[in-house]
Amino acid sequence: MNEQSGYISRTFGDPKTRRKIYFGGFLALVIAGIYFAGDFPQRDDHYGIWSIMPPLVAIVLAFWTREVVSALFIGICLGGVIAGNVNVVEAFLIPSIGTESFAMILLVYLWALGGLIGIWTRTGGAEKFAAWASNLIVSGPKSAKFFTWMMGLIFHQGGTISTVLTGATVRPVADKHNVSHEELAYMVDSTASPAATIIPFNVWPFYVGGLVIGTLPLFETQLDGVAFFISAILFNFYAIFAILITLFFAWEWLPWVPGKKMRAAMKRSRETGKLDRDGATPMAADELTQNKVPKDYNPGLIDFFGPIGTLLGVAIIPYVYTYVILGQTDSPTLLIAEAFVLAVLAGLGIAIAKGMRLQEAIDGFIDGCKGVTIGAIILALAVSLKEVADAVGTAAYVVDLVGDVVAPMALPGILMVLCMIIAFSTGTSWGTYAVVFPVAVPLAWAVVPDPFFLTLCFSATIGGAVFGDQCSPISDTTILSSLATGCDLMDHVTTQFPLAILAGVLAMISYALMVIVFV
Repeated sequence: MNEQSGYISRTFGDPKTRRKIYFGGFLALVIAGIYFAGDFPQRDDHYGIWSIMPPLVAIVLAFWTREVVSALFIGICLGGVIAGNVNVVEAFLIPSIGTESFAMILLVYLWALGGLIGIWTRTGGAEKFAAWASNLIVSGPKSAKFFTWMMGLIFHQGGTISTVLTGATVRPVADKHNVSHEELAYMVDSTASPAATIIPFNVWPFYVGGLVIGTLPLFETQLDGVAFFISAILFNFYAIFAILITLFFAWEWLPWVPGKKMRAAMKRSRETGKLDRDGATPMAADELTQNKVPKDYNPGLIDFFGPIGTLLGVAIIPYVYTYVILGQTDSPTLLIAEAFVLAVLAGLGIAIAKGMRLQEAIDGFIDGCKGVTIGAIILALAVSLKEVADAVGTAAYVVDLVGDVVAPMALPGILMVLCMIIAFSTGTSWGTYAVVFPVAVPLAWAVVPDPFFLTLCFSATIGGAVFGDQCSPISDTTILSSLATGCDLMDHVTTQFPLAILAGVLAMISYALMVIVFV
């Protein structure tokens, strides 16, 4: 049995064999697309078991080959075959990439992020901040990770925003103290969306509140949904456990670190100083990591705090003013894109005012944009695959699959697992909420018409979607966590998964106990 297992491992692990299988599979897909396109049986708003194949194939290939771009593209092509849209460029790529939401991603999370980090490689601002923070707070790997944990909670405005801000801020500090990029990416990812769901000073309550309007008489207005979201925070067990485990991981208080690969990454970075494993493909290019400060330029803390202060001020002050002072709880002002663009302009302005040549500063900005090119490609394909998942009814099929298997004690756990699967398959927690909440809320009330039971089911839905989004290799938060910390994408996925699973299991046990004791 061991010999057979070893033979299979050697055969399918051989790069030449994998290339042959990959090429053969893609050729078969092209032939199938020509022959079977449009012939897959459709039931209601999905294609049965075929509906989960595009994201499933993409995820399996990404894990198997550790090469995400081709895996995503093959998943898109397979979805085109199933949906009868063989011209995936016209049907999925252009509509997805040409949207306002992707333009926001491209402008804010890629160009502005990459450009700002590129400017810091010329001004030395991030390195100066790293030295200052190290003297003030950080004295080693543990305190560097704790600093990351704190920044994740401070920058809690949302998954993608948090990963970008936290990663860009803490990476210089963590790199200096030999924190592996796998550890850092997990810390950034696990304090992003989980924090946003239990610290409600962001847009998440308003988004979810809008989704539950009219699902029950309890939710007549968006404010009813927002109030319920806030009341359910104490029972969002996945987010609570995820943040606590991340804190214990930072200070290395866990009795053991789940996952052999994470333990190996910690040992490697501490003993050898290597922040990535041999053969890794970090998401951040050299343009984002190599400082090129001109000899006649004197780096200062203003080079870091000027852009960061501009970003936070423009993003937070209008929000607080319109939400708290003016009372515009249904439509507070959020100037996210403007904040990032002005941060870049502030960085350029400060550098030039301190004597840097305009060309030097612009070269830094351009180098930073070059450094995030691979992230732009992966995000474009991931967004397109989400469009494919909608076209073939991935979420609808998963909901139908488990919709009839309902028992009161198990319902919170079932909803959590359902959201885990959908979010992992589609790479989006908000998209999962849009699909599941209109079904989950009336279902929970029909099974047990009790406000506390509804709260448990509501919280399980919130946490399950965050888990799936956090762990999925096609999620924007997963990709951007790797990008902002300079980690290999699949190394990040495989090392954080055991830790996230631990939080997920503890959450499901907690829901079961709450139902048994209180419902």
